[in-house]
Amino acid sequence: MVQHELSDFTRASAGSPVRTCIGCRERALALDLLRVVVSESGPQGHILVPDPRRRLPGRGAWLHPDQACLSLAERRRAFGRALRVTGSVDTSEIEHWVRAERTRRAVPLEQNRHKHS
Repeated sequence: MVQHELSDFTRASAGSPVRTCIGCRERALALDLLRVVVSESGPQGHILVPDPRRRLPGRGAWLHPDQACLSLAERRRAFGRALRVTGSVDTSEIEHWVRAERTRRAVPLEQNRHKHS
């Protein structure tokens, strides 16, 4: 019997779901990525919404919550392919969520902690 060495990434994420970011195409733990789904479809196109709790129905696409990955995904038109929709997609809610997430992460940890007296 031949035994194969597992990579560090595989060992660290054993049992944890791994997804591919549609922007940078890198594999990462699902916990580190933002799930995006189609909220509404209409004559103006498809409205995409963030699904940070991973509970909304429908097909999802995965994205690093980072402006660079969002820009890459838009430039490559990856949302339409990943979500299997045709026509235009409105990513304004995703952009807003990514900007807000960057602001949340920029708050120093000491200011973000609750103080218990």
